[in-house]
Amino acid sequence: MAIDHLGAVSISPSKEHVECKEFDLDLEFGGIEARNKLERKLLWKLDLRMSMLVLIYILNFIDRNNASAARSRGLVADLHLEGQQFATLLSILYVGYIIMQVPSNMFLNYIGKPSLYLPACMVVWGIISALTGITTNFTGALLTRFFLGFVEAAFFPGAVFLISKWYKRNEIGLRLAILYCGNMISNAFGALIASGILANMNGVRGQAAWRWLFFIEGSLTVSVAIIAIFVLPDFPMTTKWLTDDERRLALKRMEEDAAGVGDQAEAEDSGFGNGFYLAITDWKVWWFAFLSVSQVVALSFIFYFPTLSATLGYNPTVTLLLVAPPWVYAVLVTFVWTRHSDKVQERFFHMNASNVVGIIGCLISMSTMNTAARYVSLFLMAQSYSALILMTAWVSNTFPRPPSKRAVCFSLINALQQLGNVAGSYVWPSGWGPTYRNSYGIVLAANVTAIAMSWVLRQHLKKMNEKQEKEEQEKGIEEKGFRYVL
Repeated sequence: MAIDHLGAVSISPSKEHVECKEFDLDLEFGGIEARNKLERKLLWKLDLRMSMLVLIYILNFIDRNNASAARSRGLVADLHLEGQQFATLLSILYVGYIIMQVPSNMFLNYIGKPSLYLPACMVVWGIISALTGITTNFTGALLTRFFLGFVEAAFFPGAVFLISKWYKRNEIGLRLAILYCGNMISNAFGALIASGILANMNGVRGQAAWRWLFFIEGSLTVSVAIIAIFVLPDFPMTTKWLTDDERRLALKRMEEDAAGVGDQAEAEDSGFGNGFYLAITDWKVWWFAFLSVSQVVALSFIFYFPTLSATLGYNPTVTLLLVAPPWVYAVLVTFVWTRHSDKVQERFFHMNASNVVGIIGCLISMSTMNTAARYVSLFLMAQSYSALILMTAWVSNTFPRPPSKRAVCFSLINALQQLGNVAGSYVWPSGWGPTYRNSYGIVLAANVTAIAMSWVLRQHLKKMNEKQEKEEQEKGIEEKGFRYVL
């Protein structure tokens, strides 16, 4: 049984096998010490370039969430929005997002050039985001939001797939956490940027401040996209800036992580439709998809964070400034918690500890109107974002090769996950404010569902591990196989 770094946790092989492998490494890379030095150099070079993904993700979410910041600063009035039309503007983005994710990741795996494909999509969504600033009615804004989601869909599953092509299973959780930190940083500092633009640019060149918000942030996205073309790596076989030794080591690392079966066992351009078939016939993909829907509904407060901050009773500028501290705290907690999860190779308890703390935050908000208590609850709720990150890492630890299947698994789960964002857009209507008790009740129910579904998944994977161990014992296999992460 050969399952890659997305598929399991390995048990240490026999002593003889380890010694043989070390001897092989001595021959190929000049010894263990030389190999470790080269590996550190490779990871440093790779991490430095991959950090561009964090900046792109920050801009990805800023462009996605700027409508929330502009909601009370003229956007609703100037576009003559009524009833649930604003919620529809938020949710329509995820319709396009859902449609494009699977074909986008299949195409990315096929061409093998993320350094060109991802920045090209970024340029297009930056232009579309800027065009939102010239809309004059609900229909125009609806169209720009739909196509924004259509193009933004390429980034996140593509980024996760790119990371999975370079890092081993005990490295990927931390890298995903750092990537997701871009999301949380955008929630924090996106609000600070928005507060500066909305407070100072109203009437400049005859344009409302909320329109300048879209113009400036969209232009910034396009500028960063051009730089990203020269920074992002491609896949190990198609990246030109690697030395021959670094390329061989990059491939060797993946082969070792999968018991000798590397990604190149399946060419990047093969199995274009086969990967899709393998993914949709694996029930765990669908289980993860609906688990992630529940998890995202539990985090639906993210898009209304400025609204929840406004219930504290401060002016609009202070309200946006108060958004930042809970997300700075969430970044710190997430970094520590996900790193510990990687170290001990455990997902379920780490993920749901974060969910439980989020539940406590919801209960505090539901039970009191005290300003200090409600602000503390925002900190507790914000840190629960780490549960989604750990769930994504769990996904990356669960699905086997080939690469074409892995690409579809990431994109399909993330695409269906957006159903949670569509539903979550309607969870926080203004009519339920300022207490939003009904909204918090929905979030609590979603958290409980996510905990229950992840427990069922853990029990299944545990049985799979026990079954494999029993088979190995019956066959007298000395070298232990892989184990699923629990």
